[in-house]
Amino acid sequence: MASLSKEIVLVTGANSGIGFELARQLLAKGTYHVLLGARSPDRGTTALRSLQSQNHPGSIEFLHLDLQDDTTIANAASSITASHGRLDVLVNNAAVASYTASDRQAFRDAFDTNATGPYLLTKALISLLRKSANPRIVNVSSGAGSIGRRLTPASPMYKIQAEPYRASKAAMNILMTCQYVEYGLNYNVEGEPVQEGEEKRVKVFAYDPGFTVSNLSEANTKENGARSAEDTVKSLMDVVEGKRDGEVGRFIHNSGGYPW
Repeated sequence: MASLSKEIVLVTGANSGIGFELARQLLAKGTYHVLLGARSPDRGTTALRSLQSQNHPGSIEFLHLDLQDDTTIANAASSITASHGRLDVLVNNAAVASYTASDRQAFRDAFDTNATGPYLLTKALISLLRKSANPRIVNVSSGAGSIGRRLTPASPMYKIQAEPYRASKAAMNILMTCQYVEYGLNYNVEGEPVQEGEEKRVKVFAYDPGFTVSNLSEANTKENGARSAEDTVKSLMDVVEGKRDGEVGRFIHNSGGYPW
């Protein structure tokens, strides 16, 4: 069990890219216990060993988590309950940008991992989050999911199609607003406000990290102008650490907000 003085943070898709770098920066702080969520046990344990070899002051463990597999979601919730009894921060970072031959399969994969999976995981973990003194949910979204930006010719992503990815991230954004109303403003499923003190309010965000070097797609390279994961995560850390709590319930990026 992690020290009670450390915040428990689950990062999904943490075996590479933004998720891996976020885990590294959290460990470097020394005040966090990181749950490194990954779909592949082999890649997850390889990432775990890499981070452990860096001798950061924080602590870390691997958590098998496939957002397309309800069994791993249930098992993850049970594992966190048994080992820690609470969760302080959930970072829904795992994502895919599917480019399969079939449009239908591309949409299925994108929605399953980028929207449905994070929704079901959050639902499975909300009782653990509400046991935290300061719970927060950070949904790693994308400016590609902004309807307003899609309709703006001046947007740098205006010429990019990527319909499955765009639609799945737009879906993540609307689900974030649902989470904010239910878990942040504390309205129940009937639309009635929960009495103050009955449920812990959870801070919920949608955050676009920007175009970052990662294995999300072949285009996510330094040569194409993508930011380094290290630089990107410095801004994401501000959300995790509460420095942008004044923007709770919004769709934000490293220096402001986006239209829905």
